[in-house]
Amino acid sequence: MTPTHAAHLATEIKRLALELGFDDVGITDIDLGPDEQKLLEWLARGFHGELGYMARFGPTRARPAEIVPGTVRVISVRLDYWPDQAAPAETTLADPTLGYISRYALGRDYHRLMRHRLQRLCDAIGEIVGRFGARAFVDSGPVLEKPLARNAGLGWIGKHTNLIHSKTGSWFFLGELYVDLPLPIDAPATPHCGSCEACLPACPTGAIVAPFVLDARRCISYLTIELKGSIPEALRPLMGNRIYGCDDCQLVCPWNSFATGTREPGFQPRLDLDAARLVDLFGWSEHAFDTQLAGSPIRRIGHERWLRNIAVALGNAPPSEQVVAALESRADHPSALVREHVRWALDRQRQPATAAGR
Repeated sequence: MTPTHAAHLATEIKRLALELGFDDVGITDIDLGPDEQKLLEWLARGFHGELGYMARFGPTRARPAEIVPGTVRVISVRLDYWPDQAAPAETTLADPTLGYISRYALGRDYHRLMRHRLQRLCDAIGEIVGRFGARAFVDSGPVLEKPLARNAGLGWIGKHTNLIHSKTGSWFFLGELYVDLPLPIDAPATPHCGSCEACLPACPTGAIVAPFVLDARRCISYLTIELKGSIPEALRPLMGNRIYGCDDCQLVCPWNSFATGTREPGFQPRLDLDAARLVDLFGWSEHAFDTQLAGSPIRRIGHERWLRNIAVALGNAPPSEQVVAALESRADHPSALVREHVRWALDRQRQPATAAGR
């Protein structure tokens, strides 16, 4: 492939990606040396918690050609998800009787949608060049998606460790296509956080321990989604009414004032999850959880952790007979994990004056 042919192909790939519905696309090489060192330092400090897969693959995450032999370029794509039809995030967070769910999870699960589009992009490239090596990733496999996206020009990594684009903020998903095509690469994005550190004090649990450094063990997204066991008691009062994920660091980011609503109807809220009452969500049976949340990213945590998370939020809610009754209805739940968090919540409801964090 001549440089001229490669340049034309890159232009066509970008056109196709936008035509398929992605909001941005860039191309980068596979050099992630500096990011590999940062990853190893982060792992050495134990900040990954129970995310064993992070340590299991270790430096391999920063070496795309070891994951997919023959890879020489990565096509990185962005898909905006900001659900502009949702109730204001700040309004839901301010009402402790409601459950707060991260904005990305209010609607349809993005994994399948993005994977399907990346496969269509791969097929379209194949029609142009013939058979070639490629593999798509969407939050799957050992991929350093944010450094790759940064190098492809899709944004810079902010002090909260999320990727930020100067025109759209940080409310977007990322996907990658590893390819063996020697395409021209784009210029990496330059950082524009400046002296701003609004995200650090905004974190309810202090998980952003320094600019660009996240201790996942304290992150509410980790605690409510990734952690399978008991949530540390010291962190429970700090979680407030956040029952699936957390957006606080993004909500205070000045760059998100430029965010516009998603073009994907499926990312808009369903089931009133943008402002649902905690006691109502806590009342869902396992069958209701599975059926109501079919096609939702929330479903992957399972009913047990769903109840665990909501029990914590109910423990943080203002004392009320309704909340106590809801908790008591799960006091004898078959799961020891649920029972433990229900007991903690009932103690806080019954002793509000001495409960820590009130």
